[in-house]
Amino acid sequence: MGHKAARRREAVRPPTRLRAVPDTPNPPPAPPPLTVAASLVAVQGMVLLALAVVEIADVDPDRRAMGLSTAAFFAAYGALLLVAGWGLWRRTTWSRGPALITQLIWLGLAWNIREHAVAAVTVAVVALVVLAGVVHPDSIRALSGEEPEDPGE
Repeated sequence: MGHKAARRREAVRPPTRLRAVPDTPNPPPAPPPLTVAASLVAVQGMVLLALAVVEIADVDPDRRAMGLSTAAFFAAYGALLLVAGWGLWRRTTWSRGPALITQLIWLGLAWNIREHAVAAVTVAVVALVVLAGVVHPDSIRALSGEEPEDPGE
């Protein structure tokens, strides 16, 4: 009977505490050009999601399939840009591709809407700022995982 009581006490014993995992050092913050680019890519994604909502709200009953497929495209592309902006902010290398190709598309869009000067200039400036931010040497270094260079060396 003493043997059973000892076994019961072992079963009731609280689990042993796990040793703490040592803190991993936080990576240095993303460089400012990359942060600006990531923010603007996320804003572009939100604009496309808003356009998807507007497209759904304004679907012409005679062209329902076209309106819904356009809205689905805007929503999917907007979601991709939101994820790419988040990826740039987190410094993942895959996010650079969608961000760069989108800016080239937006530059073409700015050229196509050049009759509407304010909209064309706004789209072009945002695209150029994102391009400059993503291809900036500090951004490339951050996205490749290299340590920042010390200017004192």
